[in-house]
Amino acid sequence: MTDEAATDRLVVITGGPGAGKTTMIEALAARGHAVRPEAGRAIIRDQQAIGGRGLPWADRVLFAELMLSADLRSHAQGQEQEGLVFFDRGLPDIAGYLALCGLPVPEHVDRAAARFRYRRTVFIAPPWPEIFSQDAERRQDLAEAERTHDAMVASYARHGYDPIPLPLASVEARIAFVLGHLAGSG
Repeated sequence: MTDEAATDRLVVITGGPGAGKTTMIEALAARGHAVRPEAGRAIIRDQQAIGGRGLPWADRVLFAELMLSADLRSHAQGQEQEGLVFFDRGLPDIAGYLALCGLPVPEHVDRAAARFRYRRTVFIAPPWPEIFSQDAERRQDLAEAERTHDAMVASYARHGYDPIPLPLASVEARIAFVLGHLAGSG
């Protein structure tokens, strides 16, 4: 298998918080597709459980480093899975997060995003006020979710990906959109 064929199987769904990414990933998993969960929520839960500082509201740089480590493992695990693998966010999200926070993007983060690739087409869930909600792990408001979306679009484009917006539609319609696009382009 060529490197391109290997990375073409790795499909990223990204965007701002509260735009329906995780719900879509969970629906893809329920249909039998291989998925890789978002690192951020798990890191927040773990750090809260141990009283750690690797939280976006405590130490953003440490949080980004923890996400980088988790996403590198997730990428390797995705390569070991068969067929299409859907990722709830990818390595360029970390560079986008740091830029959004006004923090410098370390060279090793850019190197990771350049070296560990996904399918060139990345699906971006746009802000969707009607479904947006906050919870214990998602403290951002809608305005920050919109800025996050913009930062992700910019980061993926800067790292050589083609962002495609998901429709503001039901989970099933979004899945049909993604699978149809993948069938037509691959």
